[in-house]
Formats: sequence, structure tokens, C-alpha cells
Amino acid sequence: MPTTKPLREGATPKRAAILTAARELFLADGFDRSSVDAVAARAGVSKRTVYDYFGDKQTLLQAVVDDVGHSLVTTVRRILDDTLTDPIETADLENVLTTFALRIATDMLGSAEYATLQRLVRARPGHQSENSMADTPDEALAERLAAFAEAGLLTVPDPRLAADQFIALTFGVALNRHGSANATEDPRIQPLLTEGVRTFLRAHQRTT
Repeated sequence: MPTTKPLREGATPKRAAILTAARELFLADGFDRSSVDAVAARAGVSKRTVYDYFGDKQTLLQAVVDDVGHSLVTTVRRILDDTLTDPIETADLENVLTTFALRIATDMLGSAEYATLQRLVRARPGHQSENSMADTPDEALAERLAAFAEAGLLTVPDPRLAADQFIALTFGVALNRHGSANATEDPRIQPLLTEGVRTFLRAHQRTT
């Protein structure tokens, strides 16, 4: 069971070293075969220090997942800033949203960090870890869609719902059909993303 003892907080060098060591061991040896003693030895700290920061091994796994998730959220926000911020014309909306979807499918879903996250959340069969920041990219996309609505480009009464629909029509379809939305490895993904964007715009693009 997770510990109820108050834990140390803050991004100290020791905490960062423990997270790095745990990530490496969980990926190389598996969660069950990686001991707290081994994590402490690789991080160059005492076993007590690991417990002081994370309490138990399951909480440490969750912290590693969240750390990787934070890195992926940063990637998503960078892609949003690169693709969905400049003022655009209605005629460019399909290209802009398609570029965004393709960048997510390559720079994020095709990244080593994403592959790491997928391996980590499967690290302990029967006890899936969750990324506490899982909704953050969806909310960020919703903000951009709301801005497009304010600019007169889209009709989205519920921006978060619109973001969920966009994700379902693009990445969701790819995952359901091929088990992956990684456009770097699978050339079948890009056409699905393009058609998903078109379907989204048929429902939400504002007509004059």
C-alpha cells in the first residue's frame, strides 16, 4: 500500500537522480525485478532517502510516469505554439490542423519519450499506473480551438468536447484501426489524420 508518511518535496538533485535511476531500472529489468536497494545504489543515495522522497516503490513508479508525462506535455505545448497560434484564414484551417495532427503523430507519439511512457505504464501487470497530467494536452488543445472560435473560424460551444472529438477522429481512429498513431513508423497513419481533420471541420467549421 502507498505510504501515508509525509514525503519530501521539491526537485532536488537527489530526487532527480532517484527518478533517473528508477526509470532506467524499470525499463531494463522490469518493475517487479527492480528493488529499492538497486534504485538507491544507482542513484548514489541511501535506501532511506528513496523512501523519504517517494514512500514506496509503487509511488516511485507513478512519479517516474508523471515525470515522463510532463516532458511529453511540454512537447505538445511546443507543437501547439508552432502550429495553432498565428492568425490564419479560413482557407488555411484544414492545413493548419492537419499539420498539428501530423506533428503530434511524429514529434510526440513517435518519440522515444512516448515509447518509454507506454513501457512504464505496463511495467507492473495488473496494476496500471496513470499519468496525472493526462488531460493537460486535451485542455491545451481546447484552449486553441476556443481561440479559433472567437476568431470566427469554428463553431465550438464546448471547446473541451470539441478537443475530445478532434482527438477521437484523428488519433483515436488510427489507434483503433492499427493499434498505433505513430506516423513516423506507419505510413497508413497520415491519411487517417487528414480525413479525421476534414470530418472535424465538416462538423465545426463556421460557414459564412
